[in-house]
Amino acid sequence: MSGIAALTLFHVIVSLIAIVAGVALAYGLISGKRFDRWTALFMLTTAVTVLTGFVFPYNGFTPGIGVGIICVLVFIPTALARYRFGMAGFWRPVFIVGALALFYFNCLVFVVQSFQKITPLNALAPTGGEPIIGIVQAIVFLAFLIVGYLSLRRFRPVVAGF
Repeated sequence: MSGIAALTLFHVIVSLIAIVAGVALAYGLISGKRFDRWTALFMLTTAVTVLTGFVFPYNGFTPGIGVGIICVLVFIPTALARYRFGMAGFWRPVFIVGALALFYFNCLVFVVQSFQKITPLNALAPTGGEPIIGIVQAIVFLAFLIVGYLSLRRFRPVVAGF
């Protein structure tokens, strides 16, 4: 296996773990429960996903690089909100919005990559510009808006002992 193939496999596996951990994190947020281990796994795997995305050969600016830059900019205050400020006060919504934004970007890339790499999905959108991709992305975005709204209303972590 070549170095790029190994990096790609590692990147994909870590990304999928981040998505699974993101599901648990989002469930915890909307149910008002702290899932600290899932949160830590999500934050770690998301960081590794973002960082490994920058290790691939650079062939000019791409949407993936743009998403990676945005994720770095979102990750920093999200990690500070969770691990430095314990989600107290102003930092609670910073964490919720940031974590869900990071999870959303993981899912957005998953959708795009799925249409590119999975044969039955690629048959529905062979050029990548077909309306079905936009429809699926809109559904994912709407789902995240709903999860975000419910999370902001329901997730009130106990700050002491974070």
